Amino acid sequence: MLRTECILTPRQELEKDVRISVMSRHTLSDGVTQDTRITSDLFDEHVPELAPPLELVGDYYKRGMSWEEYADRYNSYLRTIGGVVLRLAQRSCEGDITLLCIEHSPEHCHRRLLAERCKELIPNLEIEIN
Repeated sequence: MLRTECILTPRQELEKDVRISVMSRHTLSDGVTQDTRITSDLFDEHVPELAPPLELVGDYYKRGMSWEEYADRYNSYLRTIGGVVLRLAQRSCEGDITLLCIEHSPEHCHRRLLAERCKELIPNLEIEIN
């Protein structure tokens, strides 16, 4: 099972998922200041190569890129790191994983796109988007 969640959502007491941060860094929107809300107990692994490239993030948040273009460019990026994405999808078949990033809603969030890409690679993979 592959799930997605906001990294600020506390771990459930009996949760057994491996929680993976797919953020490039754990900073505030200035890209420099540490986000003190994100503590090491909220995630098990940090895999920044699954985050969108910093230029893409800047184009979307600071330069007004549309969500559609952002999604297209992030999906193109995922194809360039296909081996990393495939390994993630395979791991999700072996044990439960939750992908984490800072967005509260998955509607305009790269963690949803990443989970959907994993499902494309392994169609019988169960995903839960939060």
